[in-house]
Amino acid sequence: MKYLSIAASLLFAAGVHAQDAVTVHYKTRYHGEEMKDGALTLFIDGRSAHVIKDADPGAREQQYLNYTENVTMQVLSLNGRSVTFKKKIEDYEKPELLTDTATIAGYPCKKAKVIIRSNTVEVWYTNALNLKGSPSLGVTPGLGLVLKTVRNGEMEVIATEVKKGKINPKDLNWPGSIAIGKLVDQANYTREVIDSRYTTIPVFSKEQISFGYDKPNPTANQSDVTYHYAGGTVILKKIKLPKYEAGRQLFAELAQYSNGDAYDRTGSVFMIPMDKQGSFLNGLQNGVKELPVYKEKYQGVVATDDYLPTMELLRFFTPFGIHHYNERSQIAGYNWADSAVFRQEITELQPRMEGDVWLGVFIGNYDKGGHIVSLRLKYYKGDEDEGLKVPGYLQPIFNTTNLMEMAGQEYGTMFDHDSLTVKVNIPEGVTNLQLRYITTGHGGWGNGDEFVPKLNEIFVDGKRVYHFVPWRTDCGTYRLLNPSSGNFGNGLSSSDLSRSNWCPGSLTPAVYIPLPDLAPGVHEFKVAIPLGKREGTAFSAWNVSGVLMGEKK
Repeated sequence: MKYLSIAASLLFAAGVHAQDAVTVHYKTRYHGEEMKDGALTLFIDGRSAHVIKDADPGAREQQYLNYTENVTMQVLSLNGRSVTFKKKIEDYEKPELLTDTATIAGYPCKKAKVIIRSNTVEVWYTNALNLKGSPSLGVTPGLGLVLKTVRNGEMEVIATEVKKGKINPKDLNWPGSIAIGKLVDQANYTREVIDSRYTTIPVFSKEQISFGYDKPNPTANQSDVTYHYAGGTVILKKIKLPKYEAGRQLFAELAQYSNGDAYDRTGSVFMIPMDKQGSFLNGLQNGVKELPVYKEKYQGVVATDDYLPTMELLRFFTPFGIHHYNERSQIAGYNWADSAVFRQEITELQPRMEGDVWLGVFIGNYDKGGHIVSLRLKYYKGDEDEGLKVPGYLQPIFNTTNLMEMAGQEYGTMFDHDSLTVKVNIPEGVTNLQLRYITTGHGGWGNGDEFVPKLNEIFVDGKRVYHFVPWRTDCGTYRLLNPSSGNFGNGLSSSDLSRSNWCPGSLTPAVYIPLPDLAPGVHEFKVAIPLGKREGTAFSAWNVSGVLMGEKK
């Protein structure tokens, strides 16, 4: 079953007498159904014991009990090094002894109960073998030999065979001093275990995004080097990413803090498609004039026969001055966060994120210090037989976020005179289409679209297929990320105010619009939003991005 970790339920055992040696085999059932990878084996040899998961006996994490020292040992092997956490047996939760009895694997058992982090674990143990031990983490191995545990009435680990006799030293696998490696506390050990379970690919590390960046870029088209474009407000890197694996989940994680800019700013993490004759990379490298123009004014915002717009991975908004202004904005009881961390699953975008990929981060600002960002991609292995459906057809079709704002790219104001329209030719064999749509309203003052709810409508071939009002009323949640936010006479902070689908310090997640009846061929997509009127120098704009996704035969 997905997400149910048998390894996390292991504990240990130990013989009371050195001459005792026993092997106990267990199976695991969840809601009465046997788990295919749930078999466990417990080896007891004298005052030492070892528990393994049969499906992965050489797992990176091994768990032991040293009865001479009365400690458990968890040993984690990591690419040529090891770390170990030792815990005293007396520090485990104490069980409550009950009066129930049962016979398991031919042995009479008594019952106990232990509460571990609000989980109730029922335990059946026998004293008939003059041995002590358990397959379940957190059950004090001092009751006897545990032959059955049930967690929350759902997960059952039960002995199927108890074999007396000599233990093979390879099965006991007792770790020497080198194998144990560095002794660490529980907090650091837990962090090492968690980090070892997934793959992290760093993209950017503490890169500055600021206007006026004047250092020359490296030679074009290199891998694993950072380029700065649009006056320094866009960073870009070509990086090699792994091939898609069934069931694997992908998360993007961006950390950001102010390096001088005090304001909330639009941010975007994006990928540049390179499978057409033209690309957004041409505009970054050679100027916005290289991008195809829509409606005689808007550069690089819609798909054409020989150009694809950027594919937006996540839309984020920097808070007001986090980190840089923390000490400058002291208020009793306000403990400002040190940075903003934006984390979002982007599993469905994996088909376009394989091999050499151009990834970028944009933060619109005119500040010399700007912002500092780090970007990581995290890949989490899943079960192939329970694999998530990932679209085989993936096509970015529009993106009005002006990533080259500081290099002259126009704001998304096309909604003032006409809707945003784009024609897309869907190839044969593509079915079950949906549109991944991100939208945020910006600009103006009190009457601007940032602060006025506006209807978004999506049309396909003239038929309205989706409509909603993108609006966020939870911005006060992020107050402690906004040290330099303005404060009003009524007690509200500027960062508290409701906005058109975004808050200072928040992500804006995509909405997924189902288009199951859309057949292959040419179709017209239209986005309609009633843009607010210009007020003097203040104007409204909308950043909308759309990725068409579908299954491919």
